[in-house]
Amino acid sequence: MTSRAVVRGRRLGYTVTKRSLDLVGAAVLVVLLSPLLALVGVLVRVGSSGPAFFRQTRVGRDGQPFTMVKFRTMKTGCSDVLHREYVERLLEDDAAAASPASAVFKLDDDPRLTSLGKLLRRTSIDELPQLFNVLRGDMSLVGPRPVLPWERELLRGEYDDRFSVPPGMTGLWQTSGRSTLTMRQALELDLQYVHRCGFLFDLRLLLLTVRTVLRVGDAG
Repeated sequence: MTSRAVVRGRRLGYTVTKRSLDLVGAAVLVVLLSPLLALVGVLVRVGSSGPAFFRQTRVGRDGQPFTMVKFRTMKTGCSDVLHREYVERLLEDDAAAASPASAVFKLDDDPRLTSLGKLLRRTSIDELPQLFNVLRGDMSLVGPRPVLPWERELLRGEYDDRFSVPPGMTGLWQTSGRSTLTMRQALELDLQYVHRCGFLFDLRLLLLTVRTVLRVGDAG
């Protein structure tokens, strides 16, 4: 067997084990967290007018679009112009984010956020409905951040490899332990993940994610 065939076989084996981990892990988490999911859904509806869930088109593996679901953290009818200008400025200036690594792509003190939305974002609870995206196969538990279509256009070229794997709920830059990151540093960590990804590496990142989330919760 040629070395290329061996590499291809390893990649296929990893793809199968990764998908198995996603299915089992996401299913178990949905069952265990179902009371929390139901409670948060009710609180979001009661706390502000609008639906409990926020659906948005994101770019997945091989550039394929999919609908990502999260708990709604913003007031309804908000424009994404503020976020777009922020991301474009980070890419152009390569400025360090003013918030923890878990919020590199997010605005601090975003005026569009609801009171509950600020808490949900700080604790990453708003991301939990993405478990259903994982079950559907749109996303993985571990992978690069799923970007918006207009962000994909900004990242064409040197960052194309990050779209060769499914986007994830968590990834290497979220668990890097750095207090601040520039946008480009976060993107470089996404590329590092693509080149290093493996079953044991994914498990390690999942364990680090649990530790990171618990630390954020304690700090809050």
